[in-house]
Amino acid sequence: MRTGGNPQSLFLSLQQVIRDVGLLCLGGVLCAIGINSVLIPHNFVTGGVTGIALIVYKIFPFLDPGMIYLALNVPLFVLAWMVVGRRFFVYSILGTVALSVSLLFFHFDLHVKDQMLNALLAGVILGGGAGLCLKTSGSQGGTDMLSVMLLKRFSVKIGTTLMVLNGLVLLLISVSYSIEAVLYTMIVVVVSSKMINLVVVGLSQRKAVFIISRQWESISQEILKDIRRGVTIIKGEGGYSHEEEKILYAVVQLREIGLLKRLVHTIDPDAFVVISDTQEVINYRIGNQPHW
Repeated sequence: MRTGGNPQSLFLSLQQVIRDVGLLCLGGVLCAIGINSVLIPHNFVTGGVTGIALIVYKIFPFLDPGMIYLALNVPLFVLAWMVVGRRFFVYSILGTVALSVSLLFFHFDLHVKDQMLNALLAGVILGGGAGLCLKTSGSQGGTDMLSVMLLKRFSVKIGTTLMVLNGLVLLLISVSYSIEAVLYTMIVVVVSSKMINLVVVGLSQRKAVFIISRQWESISQEILKDIRRGVTIIKGEGGYSHEEEKILYAVVQLREIGLLKRLVHTIDPDAFVVISDTQEVINYRIGNQPHW
């Protein structure tokens, strides 16, 4: 049950909150394993606030990296409250605390010797952990929060923003590490950014579909009945014939594309169909979750 229909309401339901807190904790554990078991032992660094925290830890090894990370996030939380909303603010605090606490307790030896494989492994683990947190309408703080602000304001993909921001931070901190470590870290940044996009969007990516057919009414009814998606009927006119045409517009999930193509082909094999990617869809029933 939703509270007032506002996606930035503090809570949606008890079940949803339990799910979100579980994902935030799991994401924190995964990122802690990536940092403690791969980045630090192999002298890698990563971008963003995590990378800055690791640099401070390298200079002052008596400090705990989790506490450093927590302290660096304080000013970003102020921006998150003002720009995004209450739920994102609260969940981001939980995500940051989960990561900071996990960094204290989760240390494993993954027994991977090859540096390239370690870079790939770190990217997958860190990206998967950060993606799980972002999927809850929260984050783990740092550049994750900045990326959500840019998504909300300018619809820039989260993974793209993280890759650019992390790349800029890497340029600033490259003087503290060897060139080999920086190059391996670039692999970590790219892989983690791709992994974040995969986890947050994944198979829930939406496709926009335009259909032009003389059998538009039958196709429209079948989409409503079989796929259970809304259809918008747009009045159009043929550029050559100047005949009036009806254009069907629908947004469906990626896994529904095959069914939709079979449905259209069965009714009208000559139908003109255009399927395109969507950057972002905002709607409770079909929109890409979460909504920030």
